[in-house]
Amino acid sequence: MFGASAENLLRQAREVQDEDLQKFCSRISTLLQNKEYNKEAVDSLQKLLLIVSVTKYSRTLPKDVLHKLHSTLCFLKAPQPVLVLCSAILREVLPCSALTLSCDEVNDMKTMSLLSSIILTQGSKTNEVEAVCSRVLKLLESRQAEGQCSRLLLPILSKVLDIAPATLNKEQVNAVSKKFVDWLRYASTLQGVPLSSGGFFSPRSRQPASIFEVDGAVAGDFFTVLSIGQYYTEDQWLNMHSFSMIRKWLQCFGESGGNSNDADEKSELDSSVMSMVSASSTSSRLMPPKERLREKTFEYCNRLIEQSDRKALKKSDSELQKACLVEAVTLLDLICRQDPLFVYRAFPVVKALYGRISSDSGFARVLLPVVQFYLNHSELAAVDSEAVYRHLFTKIPSELYHDTMVAFEFFQFCRRNRKTLSENVGIFHKSFPNLLKFLAWNTPSLFPEFIELLPDLIRPDTSIEMLHSLLDLPCLTAALEAQFRSPTSLASEKVVTDQSRKTLTSAEASQDQYLRRIFLYILRVEAGAGDTIDRLNLLHEVLLDMAQRPRVVQCAQTVPILLQVFFNVVTQFADGPLINQLILVILERSSLLYDIPDFKTEVQRVFSSQLRVLCKQYPPLIVEQSKELLEFCGAVCNIINKENFFTHVVWAVGEYMSLSYDKRCTVELITKFFETLEALLFEITQLRASACVPKYSPWVITVLMTTLAKLASRSQDLIPRVSLSLSKMRPFVRSALISSLYSEDDIQEILARANELNNLLKAPNVAQLILGPSADIANPRWYKDTNASLPLTLRTVSKVLQREPAPGFSA
Repeated sequence: MFGASAENLLRQAREVQDEDLQKFCSRISTLLQNKEYNKEAVDSLQKLLLIVSVTKYSRTLPKDVLHKLHSTLCFLKAPQPVLVLCSAILREVLPCSALTLSCDEVNDMKTMSLLSSIILTQGSKTNEVEAVCSRVLKLLESRQAEGQCSRLLLPILSKVLDIAPATLNKEQVNAVSKKFVDWLRYASTLQGVPLSSGGFFSPRSRQPASIFEVDGAVAGDFFTVLSIGQYYTEDQWLNMHSFSMIRKWLQCFGESGGNSNDADEKSELDSSVMSMVSASSTSSRLMPPKERLREKTFEYCNRLIEQSDRKALKKSDSELQKACLVEAVTLLDLICRQDPLFVYRAFPVVKALYGRISSDSGFARVLLPVVQFYLNHSELAAVDSEAVYRHLFTKIPSELYHDTMVAFEFFQFCRRNRKTLSENVGIFHKSFPNLLKFLAWNTPSLFPEFIELLPDLIRPDTSIEMLHSLLDLPCLTAALEAQFRSPTSLASEKVVTDQSRKTLTSAEASQDQYLRRIFLYILRVEAGAGDTIDRLNLLHEVLLDMAQRPRVVQCAQTVPILLQVFFNVVTQFADGPLINQLILVILERSSLLYDIPDFKTEVQRVFSSQLRVLCKQYPPLIVEQSKELLEFCGAVCNIINKENFFTHVVWAVGEYMSLSYDKRCTVELITKFFETLEALLFEITQLRASACVPKYSPWVITVLMTTLAKLASRSQDLIPRVSLSLSKMRPFVRSALISSLYSEDDIQEILARANELNNLLKAPNVAQLILGPSADIANPRWYKDTNASLPLTLRTVSKVLQREPAPGFSA
């Protein structure tokens, strides 16, 4: 984090001994006492601040030094750097018994600002906060001497609102509200006059110039933060500071008893009442302080929105216009939530603003509070806002997926409003392919946000497409990279011939007409175009050169977690047909994944765990998807490429291919699965005279044997065939070729399982009970009821399994 020199400096500061610190403090005390505020004093204070702030434990400073620091803070002629350093040091070492701070007698604004910042960081006891608050309000109410800056007190007031807003009583709230009204609405429209140096050529007789708009025109209305001048008066600075904290103030104290009627009652007001309300705004001085502040804030926001329509002469002013628009619309939304009567006056303004900025992607961050306003108030105003929502969810992610700030604020907007969006905005659920673009491009920063949002995006009708989209998320990242890097000249070039496609890079392929449809699907903006495409292998091949890019690899690492969240949500509402579709997707996509290191393994691991969950939730799926499962289990290549997932599929067949789970489970169907798995076991255990013999995990072999035994116990005509297969295990593992591949523990594991199953099948009725127990086998009654037959059965099974030990084992 730090360079070597910085680390060395921090280490030296931590290692300063108390004795050395006392000597150093004595030198500082002398400098402060003599009011020697030179470079040595500043350097010494900086070193002292470093010493007291880099240690985990609190440093104790001498009492006289603490008092000198305090007295320096109260010395009006001390330089600003010295005052700031003294304040910072006291914030680090206080509270302590050696010094107690009080602001009761402070009359200087700068001193009050520094002292209160120390007091409010000491634990903020209620009486201390009240004392600070009372002093601040008293200073604001008093007549200011020349050179005093009231704006220095507003940060203190803002801090009080953060830690203890309840300390302000009704009279204080009303007094500050009146101040805010004056500062916001009645600031001077003339520029300030620069401080005179007193020289012969000093422009003392020059008249103050007018304030200008951002486009250079003379301001024709009251002063705002978008009014431009070379110099500003104190009331203009207060105007700007007030606007920066008015939202916090309204959030704390904006609610009023007179406007607490239900919104439903407000909506019944007719147009004549609305006109009266508008007319009454001209006599706002008759309103209570809170309502008047709300009215003036509303006027201020309207003025800002009007000013933002002007073309700024400077780029910095253009950015300031956008920031002010965000705050102005947010304030309008807050005012309308506190008093629904304002909705009818604010909606035309916000609607006109939306019409002006919707076509410009540079105003994307402004669009979010505008849509928030529609979301909160369109129903009361009886306005159809579906087009606004569609514009937000389809255009912004597609065009600005690479803008990190827009992406973060977009997800924050979705998280704040996810309940409303889920219930009332239809495009929200269908826009997940577009939202995934934000995640694909900004995975590290947006992953925590998206994890919280994902459950609200999953719906039964789009869950299959969502699953494919999550599996293709690294492909989406690669496609966005390719699109971002693609040369624009390729769009106008000739179509590349089929023979040359294999040499295309992904950036070039994104512009190729033959491959364009694949990219268009991956980059679609809305769900409903189909669950997936039938040329995923081609897409993976085209994007292969992007597979090692850091952004793609980072994105791939999040997919298993996203899949886990997806299945946790889906299983809460999935029925039989949907679970059948999910199983088909799992079987298909287990082999159809983007070639990224460890990506396939991790996804298959999730598939394995979720296969068990889905089978337990809907056991008939084994019978209903028997054709696909037979095809999957019959391929030896599935063991080689996805051993873990294959083993779980075989286990599921043995566990749930039973009449106790599905009455459609016939002997013929059991026999089909048995023959398929029997041929597979024979295939992987036969001895070949080959130099390259594949090694299969003992786990695969034991699960295959167990599944065959389970199926045979449910169709006892198959028991001799299982016994024959089990008897071949000893020659297989003891052959010279195979024994060199397996450890002795692996060999013993295979032989022990073969021996246990063989002994168990010698008692077919017992084998059927043990290998195919009923679904309620976990019921405690079977273990507690002495009249139940299960304890007797368990004793019988123990004796069966312990007789005739397998070759290679001692009895």
